[in-house]
Amino acid sequence: MSELFAAFGINWKLLLTQALNFGVLLAALWYFLYRPVLKMIDDRRAKIAEGVQKAEAAERQLADAKAEGDSLIGSASREAEGLVAAARTRAEGRADEIVKGAEGQAASILKDAAARAEEAKRAALQESQKEIARAAMLAAEKILREKA
Repeated sequence: MSELFAAFGINWKLLLTQALNFGVLLAALWYFLYRPVLKMIDDRRAKIAEGVQKAEAAERQLADAKAEGDSLIGSASREAEGLVAAARTRAEGRADEIVKGAEGQAASILKDAAARAEEAKRAALQESQKEIARAAMLAAEKILREKA
């Protein structure tokens, strides 16, 4: 083999030294450069994966929050509609009560006014009968005086 090295002009001691130097350089680069770079890449990959997971979790939370918000808005809307309907029903019932009360008061006032009118009519009739009776007595008295 030394003939082959000599034929190509290769110094085998120098080649061995170069190979040893290359091995040392390879070990040093692997230890000081390759491993830390791989560690940084793995750390970065883990951070990216964690970021993706957090983004997905945030998306799910946002979707859940939107769904819950829509649900709350829907239930609040239904509750508000129920309250409005109940208030409308109460108001209509109260309006009916007020109308019935007013009708009752009007009927009572009309009945009272009719009774007063009837009483006034009766009183006027009695008064006029008294006046007629007095006038008749005065006329009879006057006639009797004239005949006497």
